[in-house]
Amino acid sequence: MKLESKQEFQQWMFQVLNPLKPLYSQGCARLSLGESGATYPRVSVEMEGFSRPLWALVPFWFGGGDGFEEIYQTGVLNGTNPSHPEYWGGCSDYDQRFVEMAAIASGLIFTPEKLWEPLCKEGKKNLAVWLNGINEHKIPDCNWQFFMILVNVALQKLECPYSKENVSSGLEKIESYYMGDGWYRDGTSGQKDYYISFALHYYGLLYAVAMEKEDPKRCKRFRERAKVFARDFLYWFDENGSALPYGRSLSYRFGEAAFWSAYVFAGLTEISVGVVKGILSRHLNWWQQQKIFDRDGVLTIGYGYPNLIMSERYNAPGSPYWGMKTLLCLGLSDEHPFWMAKTEELPRLKPIKLLKQADMVMHRHGLDVVAYPAGVCERYGHGHVPEKYSKFAYSTRFGFSVARSQLALHENAPDSSLAFVIDGDDYVFVRKYSDTYEVLTDRVVSLWHPFPGITVTSIIIAKEYGHLRIHEIKSQYDCMAYDCGFSVEKFTDGYEQKAAGKSAYAIQKKQGCTVTGEGPQAFGVIIEADPNTNVLYPNGSIPSIRYRINKGEEIRLETRIETFVQEEK
Repeated sequence: MKLESKQEFQQWMFQVLNPLKPLYSQGCARLSLGESGATYPRVSVEMEGFSRPLWALVPFWFGGGDGFEEIYQTGVLNGTNPSHPEYWGGCSDYDQRFVEMAAIASGLIFTPEKLWEPLCKEGKKNLAVWLNGINEHKIPDCNWQFFMILVNVALQKLECPYSKENVSSGLEKIESYYMGDGWYRDGTSGQKDYYISFALHYYGLLYAVAMEKEDPKRCKRFRERAKVFARDFLYWFDENGSALPYGRSLSYRFGEAAFWSAYVFAGLTEISVGVVKGILSRHLNWWQQQKIFDRDGVLTIGYGYPNLIMSERYNAPGSPYWGMKTLLCLGLSDEHPFWMAKTEELPRLKPIKLLKQADMVMHRHGLDVVAYPAGVCERYGHGHVPEKYSKFAYSTRFGFSVARSQLALHENAPDSSLAFVIDGDDYVFVRKYSDTYEVLTDRVVSLWHPFPGITVTSIIIAKEYGHLRIHEIKSQYDCMAYDCGFSVEKFTDGYEQKAAGKSAYAIQKKQGCTVTGEGPQAFGVIIEADPNTNVLYPNGSIPSIRYRINKGEEIRLETRIETFVQEEK
């Protein structure tokens, strides 16, 4: 699909949402898409499934489209009616339903004629009372503040009871998250990922459109920050449309590009509409080529294919539909320049770019986009935090791997990591987070401890062939250290692998990775990673160099990582 006209973008939406139609509950208030669990109860799981398609339907309606109205009018009426069997229930502190309220609030703000005006008097009262529950409980000190803000903006615009105090305190907290250079932090978290674009900027731009008259100074500030952020965020996207798989919540998939839809919806033009349209078009088309739907056309949990191993504890069967936020551009009028523009390629970008606020160096290496992060993350999170934030490199073409266990190399799948195995043990220890770090123009330096008694200083340097790793190690144990390259997809055309002497490689028609090492007893090995560990493809092998680390010695290792990528046909 070309994805240039408004009709083509609408068609893309219907291809994703139409398979859901026969799956709504009898009262339309719930949508059950699978049996896997999350940290919240079934009512919240099914209410989430119901709400998330609204992130595309609301702009679709706002832009003049028709479809799904009856389902959502009926569902909202029944879901907020305490006497109905499909009532969503009252809320409690930190309730998942607060997240899902924001989609309904967006519909009330931008398309009240679809979700508010058709309701009877009692239905309107029930909906307003149910939404106001967000003001009666605690919510996390993070991007969730925007859910409370948007709900109260909707209630205010509908002249229903709302909390002016909560709007004010929520906006103050959002201000406290701002770090400069267009970047926010997500509450107290120090890790930076695409959630900054997907949540904090996205909702800020929604607010900027909704509250232009009531709060013009803040709206201008949100827009100005998004302009600055966009210059950095361009670097997260590949020329073929894929975005950098890094960090949490990757099951929202095409939500990676939601910021660009909000960018044009909010009227920002510093980056041309043709470039923005090109990013969105290529990104959505790239995702259509991945194996992300089940046999009934329903989105699955995973990234490049269905994969529960890499999921977070808050990923329920309906969660992936949060990616529908990327279709906010459907809210643009038929005459908007976005629909008239031709899709354009990315502007010329620097091959190596320091993203200071994101604590990483970005490297556009041939057809690949690689990030070298500093290993900044929460010590305990939602699942697989070290794998999602603390590897040495993340790639749009090679992805990254998550561990099945810590018991063996093939189960740990430690691609782009320095993995330690202490003599006499089977456990694998990698960088969980960095104790200290420095991010420079072409390199990242970090001090870390894979295990008490082992200290590592790693220097990752972007090079024309890929990247160079220098490790200085002090260990109180005799152990082996495996410096691992990227995971290369196997069981595909032209695949071959070899380990000999101080090098190892895995190669096939589309991609390849070679590792070469200098250090004590350097020896090439291939780690046959367990199935379903890589986020992009289900089977991969990891070329690596094994080093001998002797107790009490100061060891220096140098590992050269070379890659090539062939353009996909």
